[in-house]
Amino acid sequence: MMFGQDTITVSKPVKHKFKPESMKATMMAVSFPGLGQVYNRKYWKIPVVYIGFGALIYGAGFYAKNYTLYLRAYQDFTDKIPQTNSYLKVIAPNVVQSTYDVVVYPKTAYPTLYAYYETGMLRLVDYYKRNRDLMYIGIGAWYLVSILDANVDASLFNYEVSNNLNITFVPMQMTLPGGYMGAGFGVDLKVNF
Repeated sequence: MMFGQDTITVSKPVKHKFKPESMKATMMAVSFPGLGQVYNRKYWKIPVVYIGFGALIYGAGFYAKNYTLYLRAYQDFTDKIPQTNSYLKVIAPNVVQSTYDVVVYPKTAYPTLYAYYETGMLRLVDYYKRNRDLMYIGIGAWYLVSILDANVDASLFNYEVSNNLNITFVPMQMTLPGGYMGAGFGVDLKVNF
């Protein structure tokens, strides 16, 4: 008895090349920061996104805390109520209070020293408020940059770079203002087909 030889052709599963959709990546990045980078399979960018957010949020908190500290100190320093003295936290402890506090020590305080501390605190209030607001703007800008990164990365995910594109710098003669001729460099872009 002879056995026949069976042949079965097994087809290999077809691997589909991943091609992300830019609109889907953008919408995922809008819904949650870093999700567009996950969709694009660029996992190394996720810590960059969150480190940027963390640094900006930390800066906003730092400047907001100091803004409220100096604002309260300025308000307490300029009011006429002797019991409000939160400004003692921001003025150096080695400065004698009787030399600058015109409310508590009206006879021994120097008006010029009072004006010096008043303008100094007001300057710091403006400084911390401006930087706090810049941190808030930075958070919004970083959010938009992460969305833009997800969109561009999805759009250029399968972009092929070949050797058919060359950029060279070539010397050339340039016309300068006044009709004079001078030497310079030009950029030459060549595409080979």
